[in-house]
Amino acid sequence: QVQLVESGGGLVQPGGSLSLSCAASGDTSCISAMGWYRQDPGKERELVAVISDRDVTYYPDSVKGRFTISRDNNENTVHLQMNSLKPEDTAVYYCRAGPDYWPSAADDWGEGTQVTVSS
Repeated sequence: QVQLVESGGGLVQPGGSLSLSCAASGDTSCISAMGWYRQDPGKERELVAVISDRDVTYYPDSVKGRFTISRDNNENTVHLQMNSLKPEDTAVYYCRAGPDYWPSAADDWGEGTQVTVSS
């Protein structure tokens, strides 16, 4: 099993930037892909960014060009740089790690970190 701990959330004004980090520990040898998802109360959890162990990335249109995901395999960490933040980016952001590029039952999840974009 893998333990994931997110950090870096907070309050930022529209147009501002935040950087999130997620540190993995435990049985990290089973990790292939890592990603970030977000969820607002009353809404479904949605993909924000995913990165494979070969640094293949994917972003939905809602964040493409504004967010950048990166990972350090030596440190077992994944980062999310968020620029040009909008109020609609407000959500709890969750880190995911697993054997597959897309979510599966074998994934581990962090507890989440709150990101609030507001003036």
